[in-house]
Amino acid sequence: MKIKPTESELEILNILWQEKGATVRKVNEIMSATRQTGYTTTLKLMQIMTEKGLLTRQESGRSHIYFPAVKKEETRQILLDKVLDSVFNGSVSQMALQLLGGHKASKDEIEKIKLLIENLENGDGNDK
Repeated sequence: MKIKPTESELEILNILWQEKGATVRKVNEIMSATRQTGYTTTLKLMQIMTEKGLLTRQESGRSHIYFPAVKKEETRQILLDKVLDSVFNGSVSQMALQLLGGHKASKDEIEKIKLLIENLENGDGNDK
C-alpha cells in the first residue's frame, strides 16, 4: 500500500526534494519562514515520517541528515489519484475541466496541454 503523506509531511517532503537532504534545523528554518513552527514539532514529525518510510536518516557527526525516501512524481501521482477518486468520482474530464476553468494557464502551459492531448489521441500518453 502506498503511503499518502499528510499536508505537514508533504511540506517537509517538498523542502527535502528541493534541498536534496537536510537537517531538522534546516527544515525547521525553512518552514518557519512562512509560519511559526517549533523545532521539537518538526523533529517529531520527521521521526514519524522516518518510521512510516517517507524519509531516511543518515548520521553526520552530531546531527542527522534526512532524505526523502519517496519520489516526488510517485507521491504526486498517489495524491492526484486520491483527489480524482474522492472528489471527482474517477472522472478525469471533470477534474481537468475544474482545473482549467478555475485557473489561468499560461500560453506555454496551454501548448503543453495540447501536446499531451495530441499524444493521448495518438495512443502515446507517455511523452511529457
